[in-house]
Formats: sequence, C-alpha cells, structure tokens
Amino acid sequence: MPLNAAAMSSAKPAGKRPMVRVWDVFVRTFHWSVVAAFFVAYFTEDEFLTLHVWAGYAIGGFLALRVIWGVVGPRHARFSDFIYAPATVLGYTRNLLAFRAKRYLGHSPAGGAMIVALLVGLAASVWSGLELYAAEEGKGPLAGTPAAITAPARAAPYEVGARFQVADRGESAEHEDDEREERGKAGGDEFWEEVHEVLANLTLVLVVLHVGGVLLASVVHRENLARSMVTGLKRAEE
Repeated sequence: MPLNAAAMSSAKPAGKRPMVRVWDVFVRTFHWSVVAAFFVAYFTEDEFLTLHVWAGYAIGGFLALRVIWGVVGPRHARFSDFIYAPATVLGYTRNLLAFRAKRYLGHSPAGGAMIVALLVGLAASVWSGLELYAAEEGKGPLAGTPAAITAPARAAPYEVGARFQVADRGESAEHEDDEREERGKAGGDEFWEEVHEVLANLTLVLVVLHVGGVLLASVVHRENLARSMVTGLKRAEE
C-alpha cells in the first residue's frame, strides 16, 4: 500500500475526538430500569395493585444497589465524583442557562445534584408506598410495624376519655373500641395515601426537570447525553 494511502486510512476525521467509556453496565441498566419501573408504578394503582407494588419493590432494590455502587463502583459511578458544593452547583447552573457552562466527562455539578435529589425522591416514594400498603392491605415488609399502625391512628379522630365514660365494659365498650380501630385504620389509609401521592408527584417534577436539563446540556455541549447513557460512550475530554 502506498505510504500516503496508509496515512489517509489511519487518520481520524477532522474535528472529531475519540470516544471513551464513561458509564458502566450497571449505571446504564439502573438508569433505564428505574425509568421504566417508575412510570409503571406511577400509572398503575388500584386496578393493577400487584403490578404497582412489584414496580415499587424493583425501584427499592435498584436504589439499594445504586447506593452500594456509588461507593464501590468505577470512578464516574461514585458519589465522590459528582457531589459538589452548593455554590459550585449554582454557578454551573447559571453558566448552563447562559450557554457557557464547562463540560464534565462524568455528571456535571447540576446533574449530580439532580441524581441525589432523584434518589431521595424515589426512596421517599417507595417508603411511603410501603407504609400505605401496610396500612391499607396489611401486607408488605412494614405490615404490623408500629409506624404502620400507631402513627396513622394518631391522624384519625379519637374521642379522648370516651372509653372511661362507659359504665359497663361489656359488649358496648368492645363495639366502641372496634369502631375507633376502624376509624384509625381509615385515617391511616388516607394519611399515607396523601403522603405517597405528594412524594410521587414531586418525584415526577424532578424527572421532568432532569429531562429538561439533559436536553439543555446536550445542546450546550454539543453531544447526545441520552445516547451516551445507552452506549456508555462520551467524547473524550478536551
């Protein structure tokens, strides 16, 4: 082969930098699996309660694994790589909105803050869902725990001292106790249902903000960040 032909065949296209692997298999699997499980859980409730519950279990399991991976995983998967001081996060966000933000190979300061917020929001949604499942169905890992029984009962109306106003503690008193228990259970159901709904909606807001941030950063840094979470590859640092 002529020398000039060999040089041409090995040369890289002008203006293009080599690609490097940034996101490992677990991070990519976690990301898209949680996306799918969250939307399954969000759009399935009473009519598909079993599916809803198992989607919540899946999210909880992935969150536990992600926390572990955030400590022992490769560089860009670790929390130490993408948790920045609040001032750095705010500074990056301002620069991103002004289309002059610095590019990061891993998560940017704003991206890292959003990851932490999403992990917290998802964990809180799973926890409140378990509380609701225990209070409403008497099932799940929290069924029968003091948190699932005592705390919601306090949210229901309770006539203080009513039991002491009954002279005869026979069937009448037992009936009143049963009614109080039912009211407490109903109050607990409503309490945890409201908490779960609020947390799930707040998490959805975070998801929308996250998608918007990814789209904006993709434009500013001229790279497809969503695709990189599929392939694991990003443009090498400048």
